[in-house]
Amino acid sequence: MTTEQTPPKQEPEREPEQEGPDKATVRKAVAASAIGNCIEWFDFGVFSAGVMTAIVGTVFFPPDDGGGAALRSFAMIAAAFIARPFGGMFFGPLGDRIGRKGVLAITIILMSGSTFVIGVLPGYDSIGMAAPLLLLVVRLVQGFSCGGEYGGAATVIAEYAPTKRRGFFGSFLELGTLSGYVLGAGLVLGVDLMLSDEALHSWGWRIPFLIALPLGLVGLYIRSRLEDTPEFQKLEQAGEVARSPLKETLLHNWRMILNLIGIVILLNVANYMLLTFMPSYLSQNLDIGDTEASLITIGVELAMIAVIVPLGALSDRVGRKPLLMTSAIGFIVVSWPAIALMQTKQPLAVAGGFALMGGLLVLMLAVIGSTFPAMFPTRVRYGAFAIGYNISTSLFGGTAALVIEKLIKTTGSNYIPAYYVIIAALIALVPILVLPETARVPIGKCGRSSKPVPATA
Repeated sequence: MTTEQTPPKQEPEREPEQEGPDKATVRKAVAASAIGNCIEWFDFGVFSAGVMTAIVGTVFFPPDDGGGAALRSFAMIAAAFIARPFGGMFFGPLGDRIGRKGVLAITIILMSGSTFVIGVLPGYDSIGMAAPLLLLVVRLVQGFSCGGEYGGAATVIAEYAPTKRRGFFGSFLELGTLSGYVLGAGLVLGVDLMLSDEALHSWGWRIPFLIALPLGLVGLYIRSRLEDTPEFQKLEQAGEVARSPLKETLLHNWRMILNLIGIVILLNVANYMLLTFMPSYLSQNLDIGDTEASLITIGVELAMIAVIVPLGALSDRVGRKPLLMTSAIGFIVVSWPAIALMQTKQPLAVAGGFALMGGLLVLMLAVIGSTFPAMFPTRVRYGAFAIGYNISTSLFGGTAALVIEKLIKTTGSNYIPAYYVIIAALIALVPILVLPETARVPIGKCGRSSKPVPATA
């Protein structure tokens, strides 16, 4: 007697998982995004280098014996930030409606072209008060374009990167920031060392600004060879692209925008204080030579470049919030001792104090490219990010150097930078605590707590 053998139970066929972009495409998207940030911060690196701050303040303005050249340069840096929220409100929702690629092509040309124009503008000696007015107009155009650049670049990386490596790839955005700053400051240092004071003040100062245009053309070429992000293409194919992204952003995402603003207060106060104000602070407030101050800042920034990508990869394993919390608490505890070290005016102590604050800043920089885009749904990601980020940047980042310099002159205290960043860190702690952890959440599922307006609305 034979027993009939029961055939093995067939497992239902699994639907193959949808594959993401190949590695080469992801790398191209990361490069295309990071180069825009590099160009933006190349401008800051040039504009805020110690020797350049003084030159710009004298070339474009009437003579002033009161030592106000640095303040006038910082005012021009701050002026660009007036236009950033408007750029964010224009380019961000536009990127949610027509796609990320086209908008980012516009912003990179506007940014690099504006920096180039500064290099060819005539000075006060040639055209009088028209010189500072023209400089102001160019800075406003720069600010308007920057308002659409950063949010779009971060969105592109986040929407291309694999979920498990979003922190790793997102860190390259701020690698572009640091690289652009080092490139700009290093170029100014090189020109300063090679030229005589007369040549530098006459025409040599223009060279770093002129370099921005070819950098922008390289960035435009890379971006033109990239398709729009997979997440945006999914929205288009499903017919779910937001018809009124600005309305949807403000109506249903305002709470998360406020959270973003709170975190960005610390990010930008620390960022702009260290990268745009500190070179001038070292040379003018602590009487450290321009060359020595530049070498200290560039050296610390090179160290930050070395660790930012490993820190981004670490956030893929431990999450973004632990790094953000460490940074905020660290700034509260360490800022005063770090500035106190700088007061000794000893090169090693100054470098050590700068390095302490740079180490805390790089903890934030490593994760914001993967954290901020994940706070919002795909339909309004570009616009919500750009609006919140640029409002906070305009109010607290762009004004940081100007306000700190003014407070130092008013109070006579060189510890103002420490007090300023401690207050910013205390504010940022609250939104960081309530921030949802998105390290292992696919970008398409991030920010879904918002209530989208129907596509037909």
